[in-house]
Amino acid sequence: MSVNKVILIGNVGRNPEIRYVDSKPVASFSLATTERAYTTAAGVSIPERTEWHNIVMWGRQAEQAEKYIRVGSRLYIEGKLRSRTWEDRNTIKRTITEVYVDNFEILSRQQ
Repeated sequence: MSVNKVILIGNVGRNPEIRYVDSKPVASFSLATTERAYTTAAGVSIPERTEWHNIVMWGRQAEQAEKYIRVGSRLYIEGKLRSRTWEDRNTIKRTITEVYVDNFEILSRQQ
């Protein structure tokens, strides 16, 4: 048995970009998650750390993202990791890991 499940709560880094693949809408945007800074028992200071995630939504979710999600919105996302590889114009092999959304909820909206 194997599981590919991601749960994130974070802030939107850029407005969703909408494109159409075979007339089906696809939204993509970035989401930031931040781990707080802390000090260990030994007195070592660990700084705050922010990770950026590439988010992809399809179909009806993509349409909702276009209408309601903006930079700074706080989101809860459930999904799965997908990696894809392609060659750029200079024939350099590129790989990207994305979170394909199964379910999401807007926790707060940026005005």
